[in-house]
Amino acid sequence: MKEYFDLIISDYTLRTITLGTAVLGAVCGMLGSFAVLRKQSLLGDAISHAALPGIALAFLWTGTKDGHVLLIGALISGLLGTFWIRGIISKTHLKSDTALGLILSIFFGFGMLLLTFIQKMPNANQAGLDKYLFGQAATLVEIDVWLMSVIAGLCLLVLILFWKEFKIMLFDPDFTKTIGFNTKVIDILITSFIVLAIVLGLQTVGVVLMSAMLLAPAAAARQWTNRLGVMVLLAAIFGSLSGIVGTAVSAYQNNLSTGPVIVIIASVFVLISFIFSPNRGLLFRQLRFARNRRDLHMHKTLAFMYQIASTHQNISHPHAIKILNKFQGFTRGTLKKLEDKDFVILEGNEWRLTQEGFNVAANLYNQQKKPNE
Repeated sequence: MKEYFDLIISDYTLRTITLGTAVLGAVCGMLGSFAVLRKQSLLGDAISHAALPGIALAFLWTGTKDGHVLLIGALISGLLGTFWIRGIISKTHLKSDTALGLILSIFFGFGMLLLTFIQKMPNANQAGLDKYLFGQAATLVEIDVWLMSVIAGLCLLVLILFWKEFKIMLFDPDFTKTIGFNTKVIDILITSFIVLAIVLGLQTVGVVLMSAMLLAPAAAARQWTNRLGVMVLLAAIFGSLSGIVGTAVSAYQNNLSTGPVIVIIASVFVLISFIFSPNRGLLFRQLRFARNRRDLHMHKTLAFMYQIASTHQNISHPHAIKILNKFQGFTRGTLKKLEDKDFVILEGNEWRLTQEGFNVAANLYNQQKKPNE
């Protein structure tokens, strides 16, 4: 690890790629949180695929493979696809998922057609445009990192300035309209930044995998918190770590492409979050289910005890104890738990209710009886 950090400091290419992927991951995590919470998970996929024909058309128009020129074309194409999606949803009876899938297919198909046409042109300069399909992080240069950093700063500034508006529109769009906020402007603003972040990531991660870069950190962060601010912060951290670790793994294994490795690392964060997060994780959910099942079994046992003991004036009467010990609907684990709570007393192989256990059982029995009445 120390050697790797020393290499980052000394090696220009590795330092540039690491900083670029870290900044890109942070921006995608922040903006992806809003896409996930707005249930627009397919939006990132649609925008990234919609950007492909813009790259091809920018090359055909200028005849150059300058990355900034191609990204401008991708930005225009991505914004155009986004506004078409909004128009289809607002002007027709089609749902958002249908509009997203439709624009994704049309733009991506048109982009692949243009790429095929370009590859057959008698011009050696056209080679290499296919790197935008799966990304090529090694092509990042220092100016790209500066551009990503500026966009990240603008994104953070906009989130701070319009945090209240974004938050209200996210959870209650109707209330946002009633208090006078222009929801269209707010929606266009956040969507435009999402498009910008996706376009910036095309060179690193590529068209095909960019949606995962946008959604995976946000999906992982959502498992750990119910607060929007904490989720945005965690998503930025997960995205940044995915970029740094993915770059490190890719640098260690020369045959691995950086973009897919970053997406795999982000998926690992999602998997860990789905399993180990305290509130929503599958592991803790199963533990809570097992605990609730034990408590339910204990309550049923106490309710039965009450039915038997309530028919006798003395809950310690030998006849009551004999009836209780003939009951087979309990387990030794349940009895041990009841004993730890001082609800029952175990004497050898026999057990009986304590007065405290009788009172608790009476309350449980009465609560179970009221709904039936």
